[in-house]
Amino acid sequence: MTKQRNDIRNIAIIAHVDHGKTTLVDQLLHQSGTFRENEQVDERAMDSNALEKERGITILAKNTAINYEGTRINIMDTPGHADFGGEVERIMKMVDGVLLVVDAYEGCMPQTRFVLKKALEQKLTPIVVVNKVDRPFARPLEVVDEVIDLFIELGAEEDQLEFPVVYASAINGTASVDPDTQDENMNALFNTVIENIPAPIDNSDEPLQFQVTMLDYNDYLGRVGIGRVFRGTIQVGQQVALMKIDGTVKNFRVTKLFGFLGLKRIEINEAKAGDLVAVSGMEEINVGETVCPVEHQEALPILRIDEPTLQMTFLVNNSPFAGREGKYITSRKVEERLRAQLETDVSLRVENTDSPDAWIVSGRGELHLSILIENMRREGYELQVSKPEVIVREIDGVRCEPVERVQIDVPEEFTGSVMESLGARKGEMVNMVNNGDGQVRLEFMVPARGLIGYSTEFLTQTKGYGILNHSFDSYQKMVEGNVGGRRQGVLVSMENGKATQYGIIGVEDRGTIFVEPGAEIYEGMIVGEHTRDNDLTVNIVKAKHATNVRSATKDTTVTMKKPRIMTLEEALEYLNEDEYCEVTPESIRLRKKILDKNEREKAAKKKKLAAKN
Repeated sequence: MTKQRNDIRNIAIIAHVDHGKTTLVDQLLHQSGTFRENEQVDERAMDSNALEKERGITILAKNTAINYEGTRINIMDTPGHADFGGEVERIMKMVDGVLLVVDAYEGCMPQTRFVLKKALEQKLTPIVVVNKVDRPFARPLEVVDEVIDLFIELGAEEDQLEFPVVYASAINGTASVDPDTQDENMNALFNTVIENIPAPIDNSDEPLQFQVTMLDYNDYLGRVGIGRVFRGTIQVGQQVALMKIDGTVKNFRVTKLFGFLGLKRIEINEAKAGDLVAVSGMEEINVGETVCPVEHQEALPILRIDEPTLQMTFLVNNSPFAGREGKYITSRKVEERLRAQLETDVSLRVENTDSPDAWIVSGRGELHLSILIENMRREGYELQVSKPEVIVREIDGVRCEPVERVQIDVPEEFTGSVMESLGARKGEMVNMVNNGDGQVRLEFMVPARGLIGYSTEFLTQTKGYGILNHSFDSYQKMVEGNVGGRRQGVLVSMENGKATQYGIIGVEDRGTIFVEPGAEIYEGMIVGEHTRDNDLTVNIVKAKHATNVRSATKDTTVTMKKPRIMTLEEALEYLNEDEYCEVTPESIRLRKKILDKNEREKAAKKKKLAAKN
């Protein structure tokens, strides 16, 4: 008879973006009495990174623990975006069950499918939490049916289909097992977890096996490996062997051990089978590696991490404005920062190129890479990046590209234009559901190439009423021809100087302007979008000549259109092959790779000739 540690439960909270995972964790922390009465705690306390707070998304998986009636519940809060799938996958290895949180109105979404698939593959015990039951038009029972259908579709086993359901309103801190009423607290959820999630097996008298599933970095402790003790006991001061992914073995001494409670890390002296802990003392530790006794070396299976699907070239900033706004601008500094990112981000790849000033950086999607760029610019780095490109693979001798599963919710009147635009991007419709409330849900399979730059077009098409979600599905045979990309040409500055109102008004009828009067401009910088499909060089730094002749129209005021100022994501999506996005702590500028107009034209002619031959 296997012994169990009934005083502990390990669970992960998984859900689509914005279905309320982090808010739910907040409530569990508050209601379990983990915080002192007078302790000040932020909302969405688990989202600790500034970008997470601003965007209201979880980027890094995080762990916390609460005590409830004598049981320690370790909780992993995971990201909902497929771009951070590398995080979700590893977390599944650390836990024995999952809380699948689903919005009572929106139901199952693309990332719900993505995260649930990962959980079922690991044979984890599921509990379904239908959240936001207090929302207008909530339809909890229909959503439970949708979840059952999704479980069946993903090949769940019979015992996984017998999942308990808890109906909750995380924002109000209430839960119940009855869809029609809500208790005053979350006890229904706590009790469901303790009754249904299996307790870890207690084999702490056997030789140690601890596997690292997450990395942290601390200036004092160096690299910190966070993971689960699968077997045996680990103690401070113990000599252990680290079994590396490449098959080598390194010996080291455990200098510090940390357990988790609430939002704090607590120093402990010992941890045993079933515990989730952080270990320091090994500089070269990596995700998926096993720590075991020196005399009993037995590695756990290596964790498989999803490969990157998108790549960009990161370059040192060499524009005429290089070094004006950033603190770190040299290739050494940029490379150090990219290498440091690899310490904690396992889904990222950084490769050197022929040039010492450029690197190919590959990640899981546009969001994954844009968050890295945003973090770098906030830290004071200046750099340039090229257009994001999908990573093409050879599978059984066939060129294959990543294909995304896209789910779109739009008002009925926009379905025609959405179907047409995704058809033009080689999208294939696989499902269409009309809920009868004027909203239609469309599902497509679209090559990832076709989605680069699509979200801006989509928002314009649906007047901002459409909701677009997508997640990586699989690699499929490459679609022939051009897919997606920008249709319009751009307005390129021919002069250096400051943009003037007079100069801008002079070219306004040629397209949409991207800069405001007074902005510093250099030759070759992109200052707007052309109404046609070719590029046009313009002079927007031109000043009005002063004369002593009074003009007949002097008193008429000229109003200028509001310029379109792009966010970092929009700028990255907007890029073409011959353009860079220049990113500094203060500015985001688009520019041509070749700044000089004549040089650009020569290069374009050469390219045309090469294509003909």
